Amino acid sequence: MQSAAFSLPSPSSHPYLKPRNFASNPTFYPIRGVSKGRDFSDSTNAISIPSFPKRSWSLSSSSPLPLRAWTSAPSLSKPSPLHLRATAAENAGEAGKSGSLLKTLELGLLFGLWYIFNIYFNIFNKQVLKAFHYPITVTAIQFAVGTILVTIMWTFNLYKRPKINGAQLAAILPLAVVHTLGNLFTNMSLGKVAVSFTHTIKAMEPFFSVVLSAMFLGELPTLWVVASLVPIVGGVALASVTEASFNWAGFWTAMASNLTNQSRNVLSKKVMVNKEESMDNITLFSIITIMSLILLAPVAIFTEGVKFTPAYLQSAGLNVKEVVVRSLLAALCFHAYQQVSYMILQRVSPVTHSVGNCVKRVVVIVSSVLFFKTPVSPINSLGTGIALAGVFLYSRVKRIKPKIKAA
Repeated sequence: MQSAAFSLPSPSSHPYLKPRNFASNPTFYPIRGVSKGRDFSDSTNAISIPSFPKRSWSLSSSSPLPLRAWTSAPSLSKPSPLHLRATAAENAGEAGKSGSLLKTLELGLLFGLWYIFNIYFNIFNKQVLKAFHYPITVTAIQFAVGTILVTIMWTFNLYKRPKINGAQLAAILPLAVVHTLGNLFTNMSLGKVAVSFTHTIKAMEPFFSVVLSAMFLGELPTLWVVASLVPIVGGVALASVTEASFNWAGFWTAMASNLTNQSRNVLSKKVMVNKEESMDNITLFSIITIMSLILLAPVAIFTEGVKFTPAYLQSAGLNVKEVVVRSLLAALCFHAYQQVSYMILQRVSPVTHSVGNCVKRVVVIVSSVLFFKTPVSPINSLGTGIALAGVFLYSRVKRIKPKIKAA
């Protein structure tokens, strides 16, 4: 018997291999090579084949009694490590897709809140400034409401209260000064001209950013960045010439707002360079808000007096409840959109945030034109569109880095 690995002994030589009546016990387990009721592996008289792995065997039809492995027998062994790794990878992939979708939805919600809060801030703020002609007081009220919100946030541990030393306060003070002036000039402009025109002029922020960065940081712009400034300047000039509500006070205060806001960005790069003393954007904005109130409140009282009182509002013929409610709503929206803006900045790149800011300006201009029914000529619309397109182009080409020539 050449094809068999071993030969079976005669039934009389081994008690366990005697002929059995399978009809009386029909259940048979070929995989383990045992019949129901007896396990051959536990028997001392069982056949031992140490040179062969544990397999199931069947009789071949080509030879009298050779045995060979069944290829179709089911496996009772545990899943292989490869199968487990594949299953784990599939589960991880599904979890990653779910997490990515949630992050995308969260980011989309933040962008939506950013735009909505900004729209309502400009609408409520414009309504208040049209009736109450004291922009310094209005700006101080906005900082006061923001300070109250920050205090509540820190008191109830809604956000971690920072530990600030004197050196950090000294470094933040210049930022607080230009932040105060930037918001003050914006409110002064909104009180003089239409919301759409103020934001069209504020579209020139990239121009001031490039100039100030070159002057104080030595960051020379690329040719693409300079080229993107051309439609910005040209579009703002075209929109200004054709603006129905144009006046020089509103124009120059909006320009001053651009200058101070971009000075804040340059100063933040110049003075906040110590990584050990750095803080997140939300904490920095909260501290700046408190410092801005401390800086502006005395100026408002000294220059405009205490005007935001029920007695004065009534004497001026204003609806006290309407002015107070809209002032508070404007202040809440102001602080909310600033906080959401910094939350977005922590999640996306500065370029993506800049593009989102450009889209936000478009949304604010369009919504204010529709809400206040601002008269807009076709040429004015063209100039505004060109300026905003230039801002979008600037935000895209700013990522292009100049090629460094090999020495």
